[in-house]
Amino acid sequence: MQKRDKSILKDLERFRCLSRDDIIKLHFGGIKDAVNAANRVLRRLRDRGEVDVITSHSPYVYAIKPSPIKRDSQKIPHYLEIAAVYHQMAELRAPDIFVPEPKFGKGMPEPDAFAMWGKPMFIEVQRSQFTPSVWAEKFARYRTLYHRGRIAKEPWQNPQAPAFPLLIILTEHRIPIPEGLPFKAFQIRSISQLFR
Repeated sequence: MQKRDKSILKDLERFRCLSRDDIIKLHFGGIKDAVNAANRVLRRLRDRGEVDVITSHSPYVYAIKPSPIKRDSQKIPHYLEIAAVYHQMAELRAPDIFVPEPKFGKGMPEPDAFAMWGKPMFIEVQRSQFTPSVWAEKFARYRTLYHRGRIAKEPWQNPQAPAFPLLIILTEHRIPIPEGLPFKAFQIRSISQLFR
C-alpha cells in the first residue's frame, strides 16, 4: 500500500468520513488533474475493501471500512462540517493538532474538535439552533472539565503554564454565553474571523 493510501485511510478514521473534495484538499494538492487522480486512488481503495462509498452525497463521501457511520446517518453533514473547519484553518495556517470529537469521559463535554492553533481551543460547530437549556448544559459540562483539572495533564500542555482551551462556537445564531465562566468563550461565524 502506498504512503498516500495509508494517509487517506488514517484521515478517514480521524474524521469519520470525508468527501472526495476533502480528500483532494488533504492529499492531492498541487497535482495537475487532482480529481481524476483522487478518483483512481479511491476506486482502488474501494475495490480492495478498504473504504466504503456513500453515493447519496455529491461529491461522493468515503468512510473507512468497516464504516463507523451508517450510509444514511444524519451526522454525515456534521462530520463534513468539521472537516470544512479544518480546511478553513489550514488555508490560513495548518493547526499543529486537530482532533475531531475528542472524548473526556461520561458527563464531560464532547466538543466537535480540539485544535492547537497558536492556542489550544475546543471548537463547537453549531449550524442548527439549540435551546438555551441545551447550551446551559453544554457550558456546565465545560465548567466541570475545567474544575476537574484533567486538561492540565494532556500531552500538548506546557507543564509550567497549563492552560484551559478557548471555547470557540462557530454559529450564525446568537448563543447565550453565561457570565463568569472560568475560561474564555467566543462565538463567531467563521474561522477567518477568529484569525483576524
